[in-house]
Amino acid sequence: MMKPAAHHPPLAPGWLAAAPPVLSSTVRHWLFRPGALTAGLRQVGQVRLRVLAEYADGAPRDEALAMGIAPGTPVWIREVLMSVDGVDSVPARSLTPLRASHGAWQGMRRLLTRPLADMLYHDSTVIRSPFACRRLASPVPFHATASGVLPAGERMQEAHRIWARRSVFWRQGQPLLVAECFLPGFWDVVAGQPAPPLVPHQRTAR
Repeated sequence: MMKPAAHHPPLAPGWLAAAPPVLSSTVRHWLFRPGALTAGLRQVGQVRLRVLAEYADGAPRDEALAMGIAPGTPVWIREVLMSVDGVDSVPARSLTPLRASHGAWQGMRRLLTRPLADMLYHDSTVIRSPFACRRLASPVPFHATASGVLPAGERMQEAHRIWARRSVFWRQGQPLLVAECFLPGFWDVVAGQPAPPLVPHQRTAR
């Protein structure tokens, strides 16, 4: 049975259910592009994924609100960075209740350098919520992830330009929050290119 929360974007203070009109059509496209983001990035260039961190922690309030769990609930967190044609482009942060990381979402612990999409888009029981987006700022947990991968000399002037999106995947009644953002270098990579069409995600070879 579909969980009611799957019908709603994962909002919290500062998160928006629609992109502001001031954003370019290109930015709005990527913030609300459906399907697997990895598949879209592969149409732009060669994608490489690097795992930044995997660890257990208490759910920060911003992300707990998005998943409908109590702040401080033990969660499993995975942070990665995807590059396109050698340009650091898309940091991503995923988290699920710790118990779910040993149950409904246990595949999250076995991905290694494969993208999360490998376990999300080949299971018809997985339901995805609508997107929410925002300009990243502290104390949103994902802000630290995104600013941390920027070159030290660019963090002050570039961090405020980063827009992020997030949605919640549901499986067996358990949430998996996935947030992604687009670094300034990504917009240089896609500048002048038409938005790539939607294509099915292909599993990454082990």
